[in-house]
Amino acid sequence: MPNKPKKEKPLASTKTSPNNAINQSHGKENPDPVEEANKNNAKANTATQPPPATQVAKIKYTVPIPALIKKDKKQHSSRYNISKNRELQKLPLLKDARPEEREDLFIQKIRQCCVLFDFVSDPLSDLKWKEVKRSALNELVEYVTTQRGIVTEAIYPEGITMFAVNLFRTLPPPSNPNGAEFDPEEDEPTLEAAWPHLQIVYEFFLRFLESPDFQPNIAKRYIDQKFVLQLLDLFDSEDPRERDFLKTVLHRIYGKFLGLRAYIRKQINNIFYRYIYETQHHNGVAELLEILGSIINGFALPLKEEHKVFLLKVLLPLHKVKSLSVYHPQLAYCVVQFLEKDPSLTEPTIMGLLKFWPKVHSPKEVMFLNELEEILDVIEPAEFSKVMVPLFRQLAKCVSSPHFQV
Repeated sequence: MPNKPKKEKPLASTKTSPNNAINQSHGKENPDPVEEANKNNAKANTATQPPPATQVAKIKYTVPIPALIKKDKKQHSSRYNISKNRELQKLPLLKDARPEEREDLFIQKIRQCCVLFDFVSDPLSDLKWKEVKRSALNELVEYVTTQRGIVTEAIYPEGITMFAVNLFRTLPPPSNPNGAEFDPEEDEPTLEAAWPHLQIVYEFFLRFLESPDFQPNIAKRYIDQKFVLQLLDLFDSEDPRERDFLKTVLHRIYGKFLGLRAYIRKQINNIFYRYIYETQHHNGVAELLEILGSIINGFALPLKEEHKVFLLKVLLPLHKVKSLSVYHPQLAYCVVQFLEKDPSLTEPTIMGLLKFWPKVHSPKEVMFLNELEEILDVIEPAEFSKVMVPLFRQLAKCVSSPHFQV
């Protein structure tokens, strides 16, 4: 019987705290070394197992917090002057109206669409009236697309004013003010909260511009330099869907209003100058270059001095901006278009590229090499001989680059 308590003591010591185990071991005259080793192992195991696992689990639960912040960022919206009287009355359908009443009803519906709603602070407010406006906008798009002879002189000020009221607004501050490079594959763009209405307004205005009844001579009273300037300001929108519509709208205006062409080119130049030398942050550079690509394609020969200056003073310096990868395909297309039009520009163009050639940024160097390849496809032999020596010096440096892609 005296041996029984001795057998139970090791079991009790594993269940009690380390202090109790120490006290119990003092009660023995000759403690067993095997028991002591077991106790030490038990201490080590209890010290290393559960706590870190629970802490890691708790840390994992904090992941949704940045997701919530991101969600708030995506809901950023432009600053609108929300209309006070937003209770819209549903008007009869245009197709059901008598022919002599349709123009007045058309104007009433356009004016209804000038009412602005809140999509940010209270997205669920005025749902009924928002749906009335959305239905009216869809009906206007269908009416302008399918009917003929409806774009009368009275419609021009109403339609253009409705577009301006809905679209010309103060854009929200950039979600990435530091100007870090936007990666379309990884980063999510900030979308415009009012897009359910804005999209249909853009569609209406495009159908309006493309209508066979549209007369630029009448519209030029309302689509003037101020209108174009406000339109260009919207290209800094972070929503890629809006920039895509803007690209098409500006291209249509450039094609239809000959008196605005020089002004549009000049203002795009100013945007690029600010981007290169001041801000280095603008969301619509790729879209503006895409428009310019088609404009350059239509330049008459010989090229004006103004166009050559644009190549050398605007397009080439655009290569030195850190976010080149966002718009490089469009930029390279514009440069190649110029060289196809006027081969004599090859030497200053290649010398400009060599001047801005990246020293330590390998991905950017790969982009320069790809553009150089496109230029060499269209280069004239006589022009190639002028730039051969400096070009091959740079290529020799690229061959010795430690970067595998270069």
